Amino acid sequence: MASVTYELKWLKFLLLSLGVHHPKVIPVFCESQYVLHIVQNLVFHECTKHNEVDCHFVRDAIQDGLIAPSYVPTSFQLANIFTKAIGKPQFEYLLSKLDIYDLHVPT
Repeated sequence: MASVTYELKWLKFLLLSLGVHHPKVIPVFCESQYVLHIVQNLVFHECTKHNEVDCHFVRDAIQDGLIAPSYVPTSFQLANIFTKAIGKPQFEYLLSKLDIYDLHVPT
């Protein structure tokens, strides 16, 4: 989440330097509820000293209104089709979400 936040902050700065103002909060989707709890709650932060800088950076971005993180279940993550071994029903569902209905049709 920290690397996505770094990239979004850089893109927003780049757009601003080009004269484009983007006042809206950027939604960030995460499949790890653990990470969401750490960056939003100070109580959980005490258990993760090695992630201190990243947690503070993401938490500051949330408080500044740059990003709005939300949870997306693993079964709905489109990136899983490229990164994980999944079953045929889940594979076909994610293909349909990418508007691919037949892999063997020539393009």
